[in-house]
Amino acid sequence: MTISTDRVLRYAAFTSDPAGGNPAGVVLDATGLDDAAQLAIAAELGYSETAFLTAGPEHRSYTVRYFSPKAEVSFCGHATVAAAVALAERIGPGAVVFRTQVGSVPVEVTGEAVLEATLTSVEPYVEEIAERDVAEALAALGWQREELDPTLPPRIAYAGAKHLVLAAATRERLADLAYDFDRLAGFMTERDLTTLQLVWRESADTFHVRDPFPVGGVVEDPATGAAAAAFGAYLRELGEAKAPAVLTLHQGEDLGRPGRLRVELREGEPGVRVSGTAVRIPG
Repeated sequence: MTISTDRVLRYAAFTSDPAGGNPAGVVLDATGLDDAAQLAIAAELGYSETAFLTAGPEHRSYTVRYFSPKAEVSFCGHATVAAAVALAERIGPGAVVFRTQVGSVPVEVTGEAVLEATLTSVEPYVEEIAERDVAEALAALGWQREELDPTLPPRIAYAGAKHLVLAAATRERLADLAYDFDRLAGFMTERDLTTLQLVWRESADTFHVRDPFPVGGVVEDPATGAAAAAFGAYLRELGEAKAPAVLTLHQGEDLGRPGRLRVELREGEPGVRVSGTAVRIPG
């Protein structure tokens, strides 16, 4: 399938630089595109995800589906940010509602020269993971158990998609990522994981993160909003972050596509807020 440049937009999310952050495809009107066509467009574009929007009956509401180059994804944060900014450039900033497979996700877009989108995730949860599963994940990564941060134990975290959180004890361990693609993809597929959220804690509210995404046909995701929301829930569950709290996640530096994700926990609000800017990729 040949991609029509006037229908498929390209945005970089969680950055103000088109060469940074995480590229996403955005189709603002997916009317008439069936599953096969959407998957073909996402595969040809080659980004980790492409968002396909269809206008809903309510004002400023849209049904949204997300496709990686290999399969449909239940929820994607960076493509949500990209799509919301793309919409705002055409209909104006403000609130929109994205109706996704996992539920309704409200998004607020603010700004003028550079637009920023803030999504509020569906209600998250955090659960323990069996030690044998942790061992298999580490083996696929080529990591040793003693290279993990004992203060941030492995957990499964969900905020629209499931992620395995593994915390490296050093920045050097996080930077050195060369994993067994097929082995990790098989492990993740069996456990319905979207990414691994690999983190290193710089300070109480600042983290560096990386997200292998072999199940989507991508070695690594440069900036991962869904995983950021899940990680915010993880820190709250462990008592490492207490609402109200604002966290900064740096991602993509090791790929040469630096991005910045803002994670906010609010009192009395179960969902996690994730904010970031997005800009059009020329061409």
